[in-house]
Amino acid sequence: MADTVVLYPSPTIGHLISMVELGKLMLNHHPSLHIKVIVSTGPPPFNTTASAASYVDRVSSTTPSITFHHLPAAALSPSASFEALCFQLTRHNKPSLLNTLRAISNSSSLKAFVIDFFCNPAFEIGHSLNVPTYYFWTTCASGLALLLHLPILHRKTLISIKDLDQEINVPGMPPFPPQDAPTPLLDRTTEAYDNFLSTSANMSRSDGIIVNTFERFESRAIKSLSGGPGPGIYCIGPLIGQNDGTIPDPGPSQCLAWLDSQPSGSVVFLCFGSMGLLSRAQLVEISVGLERCGHRFLWVVRRPPTDDDGDGGRALSLDDPDLDLLLPRGFLERTRDSGIVVKSWAPQKEVLSHDSVGGFVTHCGWNSVLEAVCAGVPMVAWPLYAEQRFNSVILVEEIKVALPLETTEDRFVRADELEKRVRELMDSDSLSGKAVRERVTAMRDAAMAAMGEGGSSRAAMDELTQSWNRWS
Repeated sequence: MADTVVLYPSPTIGHLISMVELGKLMLNHHPSLHIKVIVSTGPPPFNTTASAASYVDRVSSTTPSITFHHLPAAALSPSASFEALCFQLTRHNKPSLLNTLRAISNSSSLKAFVIDFFCNPAFEIGHSLNVPTYYFWTTCASGLALLLHLPILHRKTLISIKDLDQEINVPGMPPFPPQDAPTPLLDRTTEAYDNFLSTSANMSRSDGIIVNTFERFESRAIKSLSGGPGPGIYCIGPLIGQNDGTIPDPGPSQCLAWLDSQPSGSVVFLCFGSMGLLSRAQLVEISVGLERCGHRFLWVVRRPPTDDDGDGGRALSLDDPDLDLLLPRGFLERTRDSGIVVKSWAPQKEVLSHDSVGGFVTHCGWNSVLEAVCAGVPMVAWPLYAEQRFNSVILVEEIKVALPLETTEDRFVRADELEKRVRELMDSDSLSGKAVRERVTAMRDAAMAAMGEGGSSRAAMDELTQSWNRWS
């Protein structure tokens, strides 16, 4: 029977792509493996059927060793948060998942079951079938250290993290303000918090945790994770997806062609991910800041949030914004020689890799961070939701590859603040900008070394696959 690894991503296109890239990496090390990806389907905000189907079709045609199994569509009860809905969906899928894993194990040698951390309800299924079960942690090792430390924080106090009046100390990372903890961990009375607390406990019982990072990038956090009893920690990154043309493309050729005509390292790129929406007032403030600073820019603008988006304006929509309505009158005309505004989406990996791009204003999503690091592009950190404020702390204070942005109490960024930070990042005579540029260049080289022959990430992947043999 063929050796098979089952991968179970959470039900968003970004996590699906990350998990498939993990499968491709496994195949690079063990070409004889068969990879089975379990795909969940649910209502909004998981209603990404078209983009997911296009992506699945492309992978199926180019990588036949990766196949997909679609679980039946699920109906969910209303919930206040995106994170809680993720856990609800995977909990609903448990009976179908159990039947699927049993069928796979009857027809092949099931070597390992790898679940996204949002798929924690599936842990007990893998455990009950005596299948080696691993978690895939798609963000920073420092965030993993915080999550595994969560039960200790929970026992030490009876109040929520958001109500603490002192900095939080976790081994392997700098102290950070309570308000910068990942959003689902702030309030201990919520469904999402309970789910992450359960995830932390199960992770400690798992056969290992796969982390999308590399040793040089987060050496202190990784050392703290690997220094005691517990599951194996396998840092196999940086693992970044490839642009295969399956995501809707409203004009990448235009922005790439424009970049071709710009001087080396002269353009600052602003992009806030597929689920980050900014208000019209914030878009206006960005416009003013960019025009004042005078640097060349490439800016991806998405439509502002509406009352239907919910959950703090997080959405997965590619509806084109009306730039003439959203941006200040005359802005596009006045900046046409120095900047370009792209509607909704741009080929981020290709943009960051372009020689003309010298800086990145980012929401601090981990995939975006790794893409920037692999391209050697320094960042301005503008976190929006979920774990991004925490990522920002790590990028600015610990790894030192980004500059911070000061915000108002309601997380609004003023034009003068954006202007100042872009100048600081891009100006050649800025000492702080020079420092992050040199640091990110060193991390780019370290990332290449980690994934190369004899590198730490390649060794970690070998250790991971060897660990499956303990169960053979």
